[in-house]
Amino acid sequence: MSTPTLPSPTARIFRDQMPVVRRFAYFDHAAVGPLPEPSRRAVAQWLTEATELGDTVWPRWNGQLEQARRHAAELMGAELDEIALIPNTTAGINYIAQGFPWQAGDNVVTLANEFPSNAYPWLNLAAQGVQTRLVDVPGGLVDLNRLEEAIDERTRLLSLSWIGYASGYRIDLDEVAQLCQRKNIFFFLDAIQGLGVFPIDVRRTKVDFLAADGHKWLLGPEGAGLMFMRREHLDFIRPAHVGWNSVQRPYEFDRIAFNIKQSAARYEGGAANMGGQIALAQSLGLLRELGVSPQASPVANDILAIAEHARQQLARCGARLLSPNEPGHTSGIVTFAIPGTEPTQLREKLLAAEVVVSCRGGGVRISLHGYNNAEDIARMIAVIEASSRD
Repeated sequence: MSTPTLPSPTARIFRDQMPVVRRFAYFDHAAVGPLPEPSRRAVAQWLTEATELGDTVWPRWNGQLEQARRHAAELMGAELDEIALIPNTTAGINYIAQGFPWQAGDNVVTLANEFPSNAYPWLNLAAQGVQTRLVDVPGGLVDLNRLEEAIDERTRLLSLSWIGYASGYRIDLDEVAQLCQRKNIFFFLDAIQGLGVFPIDVRRTKVDFLAADGHKWLLGPEGAGLMFMRREHLDFIRPAHVGWNSVQRPYEFDRIAFNIKQSAARYEGGAANMGGQIALAQSLGLLRELGVSPQASPVANDILAIAEHARQQLARCGARLLSPNEPGHTSGIVTFAIPGTEPTQLREKLLAAEVVVSCRGGGVRISLHGYNNAEDIARMIAVIEASSRD
């Protein structure tokens, strides 16, 4: 395969908004992504105001939270009342796990190679008599036939990650949604490794519930995430975690009346992470400006192009690629091993050269965003080649 043309016009614009490139070749977005410049400015302004003005500007801050909700809804084709601003993916999974009307003998199906946050909340249901079925994923390839075989008449929900955190395998959302509809079960999507870069239209693709923290591909800070709940499920899922802000008249503190909000915002029961969500609003806005929509994503195209370039360069220098390379299922995550080199040792050498990666899935994991370019990849390859000569 020929080397793709890098970078695209979108990638150049994107790179100008990422201060991290002044020092690092940053390939760790599947762990914690760096903040773009608009988000840094938003946090700096919020910090100054919180320090010097206290809560006198709180209404404006609250309006910025609503901006985050609007951007999130636009990103996936949802309605505003289907979006909740939550602390993280784990919280969103637990809201569904703890609020679902389970009966003893029910089961949940998920994958054996899921990130723990998409396993433990379901396994925690064992005390209620709910079984969690972990489907094997040989070679990191998600087999829909294996999933279907694990589903029976007592299966109530299928919970999958959009993209495997270690393998980088990206599921076909339409195929999974259709499987769930055929089996008459609910579909929960852990979207943290895909949301913000790959298109998703929840009006077209029947995802029932979705959660994602903002600190990976969405380029927000940790602890500021979002959840999608299809409107028709609002009264089906019991809100197990509520507070003063869960009700329709939240500011009438001396009037206790449990009239819960008729929107996903009922899950925003307590004080918000103001600084975090304000920053996330700016990050979401940047991605929308770059063209990420429910129908298309220039950023995703750039990610797939730079990831393919990285694969070619890694193969050239003798790396063993551990991530599947199935057409239509690749992502920005590429995991590899260098024969004779311990992944942790290579990671330390890369970090010393200001190339940021992680160790996952038995190898070194790079997770590339749409602003990374061929020069970034060349910095990594130079370290690998020098390490091989040592």
